[in-house]
Amino acid sequence: MSNKKFIDLSIAIESALPSDPPMMIPKIDYVDHQQGAEQMVTFFPGLKKDQLPDGQGWALEFLTLTTHSGTHLDAPYHYHPTMDKGKPALTIDEIPLSWCHNDGVVLDFRHKADGERITADDVQKELKRIDYTLKPLDIVLIQTGADQYWGQAEYLFKGAGMDRESTLFLLEQGIRVVGIDAWSWDRPLPYLAQEFQNTGDPKVIWEAHFAGIDYGYCHMEKMANLSEIKKPHGFTVVCFPVKIKGASAGWVRPVAIV
Repeated sequence: MSNKKFIDLSIAIESALPSDPPMMIPKIDYVDHQQGAEQMVTFFPGLKKDQLPDGQGWALEFLTLTTHSGTHLDAPYHYHPTMDKGKPALTIDEIPLSWCHNDGVVLDFRHKADGERITADDVQKELKRIDYTLKPLDIVLIQTGADQYWGQAEYLFKGAGMDRESTLFLLEQGIRVVGIDAWSWDRPLPYLAQEFQNTGDPKVIWEAHFAGIDYGYCHMEKMANLSEIKKPHGFTVVCFPVKIKGASAGWVRPVAIV
């Protein structure tokens, strides 16, 4: 038997949770087995419901959601039409699968305050603390502790976030997939909005996302359970996205294999 441990790093897509802006909150309509039996009768002329096992048919669900609902992988196209300083930005169906199955490393920034920047210096200090040197295509996971608030409205305000310089630092090491256990790879949007209002400086808006204009990269958002990974490196991450033609993101169920 294998002694590998599989750790689910995703949250479930649920209906009506207030952990997204109102326009992005998923809706799920459930068709139960009795309703499914009624549907099956229309597919098979002459069929009576009592001819089905226990009078029950299929179950299915209708979902209304965005590609950024639940745990998802953002493609470079989400950030800008171009990447790598002028090349067409990759959509989610164009992401190299080789980016999505690599060694992982967790960087712990739970000590940071909500809305605080995670700087390049912070990243380098954390790498030194855990005695790890990044290599190309490592998958870097940022732990803020925000995931414990999933399902609550305050989730949108929780966690520190990356900035432009810290993101570029990772990308310059050959990193192409990263992830975070908060709503956004950047600092929470309300903090960015407040800083923009105070300073009038547009450079604070989506600064970490816009780093993808210089280097094409993907990031996972709304991750969970990073605390279940007991050692900060020495594990593998698998995070293949759902293939949606021309899309800016795809739903993903990332797994840490320890």
